[in-house]
Amino acid sequence: MANHYAAIDCGTNTVRLLLVKERNGKLSEVDRRLVITRLGEGVDASGVLSSEALERTFAALDDFAAQIKEVGGAKLRVVATSAARDARNLGDFVAGVKARLGVEPEIISGEEEATLSYFGAIHGLPKLPKPILVMDIGGGSTELTIGGRKRIKQVTSLDVGSVRLKERILKGDPPAKAEIADAKEFVDSLVDESGLDFSEVYSFVGVGGTVTSLSAIVQGLDEYDREQVHDSVISTDDLRALAARLLTTPIAQIKQIPTMEDGREDVIASGCLIAREVMRFVGLPMRVSEADLLDGVIEGLVNADQEEDAAAAAIIATMAAIV
Repeated sequence: MANHYAAIDCGTNTVRLLLVKERNGKLSEVDRRLVITRLGEGVDASGVLSSEALERTFAALDDFAAQIKEVGGAKLRVVATSAARDARNLGDFVAGVKARLGVEPEIISGEEEATLSYFGAIHGLPKLPKPILVMDIGGGSTELTIGGRKRIKQVTSLDVGSVRLKERILKGDPPAKAEIADAKEFVDSLVDESGLDFSEVYSFVGVGGTVTSLSAIVQGLDEYDREQVHDSVISTDDLRALAARLLTTPIAQIKQIPTMEDGREDVIASGCLIAREVMRFVGLPMRVSEADLLDGVIEGLVNADQEEDAAAAAIIATMAAIV
């Protein structure tokens, strides 16, 4: 009999589902989907989740709930990140999620978000020289984590993401030179003050929709292909050139890029600027991983199940010995 596990990530820009099946100790992916709902739209300025953003997000969650029901149910964990952390009307969001999925979302810290993204990313890639830096650019925050295969050494969450940077600084279409300079200075100050020791990093990995979208553009793909994006590499020269291009291109033209997701076209330039600046500090090309926070959540669910099974087996064995 197969067990199903589901992870849902409610981010500032996207809501995502990963549904997997476990049979005889092997995991297989049933469904992985993403909907751009812009949950965090305006949160940076207003401090609240708008009713329109909540409606878009709840509609996506209704779809996810139907997919989970179709496979007969699953062990589910729902996490929410930057936008939810910053919202004063968090209760409206929590109630809406629970009504649709039967569980309350966990509002995880930036550090836990970074940890989940880190282990999800590196377990989805071949072994890399250590220490490894994993960068996860979200809509509201950017997580940076340095570690090895099993242990994290340093972790931080920067209070800047593609949506937040766009709404706060890069407001022009395309942004003015002064806006780009201000955005660069702002991101650099956050990275510089992070306390991370980039000099010890041997491998640089990027995850999340911004990074995977950048890889598809750099490769010139006619349509998005996860297999070609996963484990691809973006050089420093390619990322600098792409940032210069996106930051000077009107949104309407960016929207015409073949692999551009609807709803990401207005924030991909700001996300690219963040990636470029982090890469400048690291000084290494970036390997791209399709595995990320969702995969980390699934791994945690499966491991918890295995630990419960092992504990139950130990109790049964002890009782049998007593009898």
